[in-house]
Amino acid sequence: MIDRGKRNVLGVLIDEVDYEGAVERITSAATSGRRCSCTALAVHGVMTGVLDREQRYRLNALDLVTPDGQPVRWALNALHRSRLPDRVYGPNLMLAVCESAAAAGLPIYLFGSSTSVVEKLRQSLLERFPGLLVAGAEPSAFKRLGENERLALIRRIRGSGAAITFVGLGCPRQEVFAYECASELSMPVISVGAAFDYHAGVSKEPAPWIQRLGLQWAYRLAQDPRRLWKRYLGLNTMYVALLALQLSRAWRPRATGAPPTEMLGYG
Repeated sequence: MIDRGKRNVLGVLIDEVDYEGAVERITSAATSGRRCSCTALAVHGVMTGVLDREQRYRLNALDLVTPDGQPVRWALNALHRSRLPDRVYGPNLMLAVCESAAAAGLPIYLFGSSTSVVEKLRQSLLERFPGLLVAGAEPSAFKRLGENERLALIRRIRGSGAAITFVGLGCPRQEVFAYECASELSMPVISVGAAFDYHAGVSKEPAPWIQRLGLQWAYRLAQDPRRLWKRYLGLNTMYVALLALQLSRAWRPRATGAPPTEMLGYG
């Protein structure tokens, strides 16, 4: 098991952790009813923190940030000699946590995406893990919630008896949700993004060899080039350039940010 704490990648703190370490941290918090705000960051997620000081503050306040993308794992290994053998990919982390939750009798809550997707996801997880307890499954409202709406959502999740909440709102909204709501929920809140669509069977994951080579971004770009070309080509180029500067020690990014000036209330 690997769980050696946080390391600075372009000013964003990423945990030097493997699947076993991440699952242990999450299930331990769930068993004792403690907060564990968690996300799995690929390059796009890291760059949201690089380019937005308030988002960097949120990300660096999360309890567990796993290296979701191979380029993020490679950065940890190059910058900090982490020797991580694999990334901790959000969709796979979700399955590993569900397996552990089923064995331990820890109910889960699913929040995000659309009504049809979240229902297909619930059915898929129950088929895959027969002992899993799904305390609730609720779609996103696809808007910023007012404070009363946000508190009502927290009451619904807590009142369901769930011990772990999975969030699929997309980056960066799901990380904002985890930052803003994890303390009030007093349980692990895990941002897993595309895992909802993948495990619901509405989107197809790239082949394992594409994932191993760190080309998942290219697979997604090919599927939706008009929407994603600026995100991937621009941000990936910037990521490589900044990583080269940090590796050469020409730039020493500070893992600080600006405390958010308002609650965004994504839901």
